[in-house]
Amino acid sequence: MKGRSNPYFSAPLAKMCIVNNSVKAGKEIYVLYNPESYTQSRSVRYGSAQGLGQDGEAQQFLGGGAQKLTFELFFDTFSAGEEAGGTVADSNSLKKNALSVSPDKLDVRDYTKKIYNLMTINDNTHAPPILTVAWGSLSFTGVLTECSQRFTKFNEDGNPVRAILNVTFTEYIAPAKLAKANPRNSPDTSKVRTGKTGDALWSLSAEAYGDVSQWRSIANANALANPRLLKSGEMINIPAI
Repeated sequence: MKGRSNPYFSAPLAKMCIVNNSVKAGKEIYVLYNPESYTQSRSVRYGSAQGLGQDGEAQQFLGGGAQKLTFELFFDTFSAGEEAGGTVADSNSLKKNALSVSPDKLDVRDYTKKIYNLMTINDNTHAPPILTVAWGSLSFTGVLTECSQRFTKFNEDGNPVRAILNVTFTEYIAPAKLAKANPRNSPDTSKVRTGKTGDALWSLSAEAYGDVSQWRSIANANALANPRLLKSGEMINIPAI
């Protein structure tokens, strides 16, 4: 008896690999079936503010968000055929199971937990591991921030033999690298700006601190009685907070 062809199988592509960069042994996890698609997304943040008597709101760029990679993974230990991947041991075990008289003895959770457990906190780093998702030309370094398991088929003992995982990886950038790349955005360093036509304290506050509500700190540092009146060419001190 040969296992039925899996409906998720379309072409014999190289298997997607999730690399755990925090361990030396067993760091590569190959998926059993490649996803049918994946989505990369990113967002940026803007703050809005409205001056007294103004018709409309001005938009101030606050910062960029992290990239996200999302996809759906299929797991099947009941009817896995020749296309099943994973390690060599995984592939051999699934093929043997598919040829058996009762192909329902393998618990699919033995395979899904390899990915689900990538959100477990490491005792040494006190954080989940940093990962690299590699598939063809795709190489994405990040952390697993969401993973939901849905079990859709069970054997006679009630153990799951088929599952779908929806996963989200969020881009990881080391804090030191980010600070080095954007030193001017640091709010703990005092700065001096030259005022220009159209400037307002809230916009300077959003640029320096990422928070429009800190405009009073700038007003106090410059002894401004009327924070709405800034002169073009005037030197404005931006204090550290």
